[in-house]
Amino acid sequence: MKRRSVLVGSGLAMTAPLLTSTPAEARPARLTNLAHLDFLRDTVTVGGTELGVLWTYAEPNPDGTYRRIGGGSYDPATDTYGQGAFNSDDIARAAVVYLRHWRQTGSASSRAASHDLLRGLTYFQTTTGPNAGNMILWMQPGGTLNPSADPPDAPDPSDSGPSYWLARTVWALGEAYAVWRTADRAFAQFLRQRLDLAIAALDRQVLRRYGTWQTVDGRRTPAWLIVDGADATAEAVLGLAAYVEAGGGEPARRALRQFAEGIAALSDGDARTWPFGAVRPWALSLSDWHAWASQMPAALARASKVLGDARLAGPAVTDAATFTPWLLTSGGPDNGRLPARIDRSQIAYGVDSRLQSLLAVAATTGRDGFRLVAGVLAAWYFGANAAGVAAYDPATGRTVDGIAGDGTVNHNAGAESTIHGLLSMLALDADPQVAALARQGHIADRVGSTTVEAEQSTVAGGATVVTPPSAWTGESQYSNGSYVQLVDHSSVRFSLPSFDQPQLVLPIVLLQPGSATVTRWSSANRVLGTVQHGRIGPQGTSPAPGTLLPVTLDGELPAGRTDLVATASGGAAVLDAVLLEPLVSRYVIDGGGHATVLLRSAARTAQTVTVAVPGSGPAVLETYDDTGIRRRRDTASGSTVRALVLPGGFTVVRR
Repeated sequence: MKRRSVLVGSGLAMTAPLLTSTPAEARPARLTNLAHLDFLRDTVTVGGTELGVLWTYAEPNPDGTYRRIGGGSYDPATDTYGQGAFNSDDIARAAVVYLRHWRQTGSASSRAASHDLLRGLTYFQTTTGPNAGNMILWMQPGGTLNPSADPPDAPDPSDSGPSYWLARTVWALGEAYAVWRTADRAFAQFLRQRLDLAIAALDRQVLRRYGTWQTVDGRRTPAWLIVDGADATAEAVLGLAAYVEAGGGEPARRALRQFAEGIAALSDGDARTWPFGAVRPWALSLSDWHAWASQMPAALARASKVLGDARLAGPAVTDAATFTPWLLTSGGPDNGRLPARIDRSQIAYGVDSRLQSLLAVAATTGRDGFRLVAGVLAAWYFGANAAGVAAYDPATGRTVDGIAGDGTVNHNAGAESTIHGLLSMLALDADPQVAALARQGHIADRVGSTTVEAEQSTVAGGATVVTPPSAWTGESQYSNGSYVQLVDHSSVRFSLPSFDQPQLVLPIVLLQPGSATVTRWSSANRVLGTVQHGRIGPQGTSPAPGTLLPVTLDGELPAGRTDLVATASGGAAVLDAVLLEPLVSRYVIDGGGHATVLLRSAARTAQTVTVAVPGSGPAVLETYDDTGIRRRRDTASGSTVRALVLPGGFTVVRR
């Protein structure tokens, strides 16, 4: 459901494959188990027609079984929930699971399940009037639609405008048409009619603004994304790409191109500057990135392939080659980098979105290094997470509802987590070599970002610690709930850990138009750089004035330095925290007698580093540039190896 609280010049050149296919007889047992998703399925009869639906949540009973529940407060007298028992958001994505399983295995039961769920999904669609094509989100246990839920959705009523659930319906119907068109022409034609109705709604409500740009903190930002989100739009693009590839008409092709152009426009940053090459998910914030629904690279890769436009793949490649290695070495696919690691919870929806993106970019470009990174990322499901336990159980098909940053596991197994866990397992079953990497489910080492809170510094000269009533600004969030208010001639002094390599220094500050304040940053009386706190454009359509952003200083903190001082001049300023980034970060996983090391570079020049690799036997070192092209392959022996890491690129070491 809705969440928000908050190719390069070488084109699509293929590189030599690094991972070879596994003979059928050597393939391991399948990971995909649909048992729990089948348990969540149900049927309702409306007007004499039986519709497939899906319960929203599942909670564990004391005996280890699970019970199905809906969303919102339950009224036993009326057998209704404040929201509902079933929702179109999850039904759409569950249909995608069964469609992909049917296509991958030929399963007759998955074919039938996809049919029933798609019938149920289309019942949520409004077919006439000013909201034709839009989707209602909630349904009660008896089959009654609930357009206005408690708590309310946005939009309210839920079919009164474009929405995440409309985008996900387009995803499901697009993939469904592509599969069903050769299996049942009559049903495929029905799906096509409903998909065309949804596309017409998007054209009428969203794409009428195509080519119109809005200003967000001085940045030119596309105004034609679904709910102003590249995240929601990306999921619609997945369906549009499947539909166009299967023969969808000109309106679908046009929508695919226009939406993809809007997503690509949110590519931002590089290896040294926020958001480190990511495609931002929310058009209205320069500070917000979240892992859930982050299939923007997957959408761009698919659109690039279907439309034959290599330019669309460029931002996807940067996200995969530059941003994702940073993400993994800095803590993993969090629910909220806003811009600090505010919400360190990690859920299957976020992990799967990143996994699908890496695999889609690899498939479009032929650059197998992205498959290696995908295997490292997917190890989350098998224990490479904050809890150190498996998040997915192949014996039951259940995926936990999330793992908090402190390792607390949410043992609920609702529809969304189940769906995205299974989408990941289907992808791993289709690529056993990536799956083998993923089974290294133990984090052996991680050296990456360090966040130092401003309120933990020593303040002087009138600087004060402020705890606002709400840490959420409207488009970003203060780390740890507080910040330091600097005034003219005030200062803050940080006592830092001692690092064994130089660090990028990125003060996280509130940039405000018109501010004349400059902060001067130094260590051991050596100036590292300055931050101009007024270096931001007009607010425009941003939900809040100013924006909270990491600003990379020109100079690097030398290895071994533990002091950092900021002095303000020219007025007041807000300092939230300092982000420190090593020139070469690393993430190491191991298990089953194997280990994989991912190295990521923020350096301007090539770096050679010594890294410990668990296990025994020879190690294979593969060095990739900042576009994911392999530039070098070596082998080495010994418990430590010397590895080359290219500027902005990544290196994978396997033993």
